[in-house]
Amino acid sequence: MELVRVLDVKPLHDFVVRVWFTNGTDREIDLEKYLHGPVFAGIRANPDVFRTVSVTEGRTIGWGDYADIDPDTLYHDLTPAWDEVSQEELAAA
Repeated sequence: MELVRVLDVKPLHDFVVRVWFTNGTDREIDLEKYLHGPVFAGIRANPDVFRTVSVTEGRTIGWGDYADIDPDTLYHDLTPAWDEVSQEELAAA
């Protein structure tokens, strides 16, 4: 898997952002599927907080001390960890 980090991020609309990556690519990403659980509650509830998204020191996107999203998850469109657990629980049922 290619090691790619975030260079820049710009909020567009709803939960969609444009992300520029260190390998020269950029794309629009709908972050809605990643913004679940208590750590993201304040971000989901307040569009002004969501729009404060920025590049973190770890070269991913984040919201100050609230939370961040792994750059590999963003670049490779990986399944969020919370959804993997839900899918495993469904499969086991």
